[in-house]
Amino acid sequence: MVRSLWTAATGMRAQQTNVDTIANNLANVNTAGYKTEVNEFKSLLYQTIQTKTTTSDGAPKPIGAQVGLGVRNSSITSIFTDGALLASESPTSFGLSGRGFFAITGEDGNTYYTRNGDFKWAINGDNSVTLATSDGLRVQQANGQPIVLDTTKYAPSRITISGDGTICYPDEKNNPTPIEGMQPMAIFQFNNPSGLEKQDSGLFAVSANSGQPINEYTATGIERTKISQGYLEGSNVQVVDEMVNLITAQRAYELNSKAITASDEMLQQANNLR
Repeated sequence: MVRSLWTAATGMRAQQTNVDTIANNLANVNTAGYKTEVNEFKSLLYQTIQTKTTTSDGAPKPIGAQVGLGVRNSSITSIFTDGALLASESPTSFGLSGRGFFAITGEDGNTYYTRNGDFKWAINGDNSVTLATSDGLRVQQANGQPIVLDTTKYAPSRITISGDGTICYPDEKNNPTPIEGMQPMAIFQFNNPSGLEKQDSGLFAVSANSGQPINEYTATGIERTKISQGYLEGSNVQVVDEMVNLITAQRAYELNSKAITASDEMLQQANNLR
């Protein structure tokens, strides 16, 4: 009987984590570039009560008896489908369509990756500006260097970035012209983006499971990611689906709690036997 108590307890713990994941999805429904997360489960070890050959009268019995010992969370997987492109009035808003990620230099000097293209021009102390995130982290060019503009030569408000990441400035005829000496905005892909290690502020770090980043500027034979200036990629969270999943998780949690109550009552009856 104690086995049922522990088994139902594992179910309650797993469903609590499931509810936590759903709540995080709903909390980030308006977060630019957020990718919905899905909780996955796996069964625990099975306890063998009877093997396939042990019967009381020696008759052949091809099927044994094994009792499961519960469930646990196996992974929380991010689903990297494209979110809707939402129009933005900011010229430094960039939405991605495809498998790519922006490259960001963290405070520790390491490179991190994000789908959130809500960038700003950060003012430096030497008549220059740097394209950065809302937290002041620098956005990289394809060569890993920050995107820095000399304000004595270029007006940041007139900068345009094409669909392939080329950084342009209008010439005398007001035609967008690539800025000399500056590489395109860095866009990287991963063979297994779900293996990226999640950080705060919508950042991801490379892990052994994600594989090494693939630079779209130098790689061949891959489908390029399109950059849309003046747009932000919304989250791909489907609120209706999350609400259905929340109800399902709540019902599963309730059923496991009832199993614990039933096991407790059965134990009480067994203890009261005379």
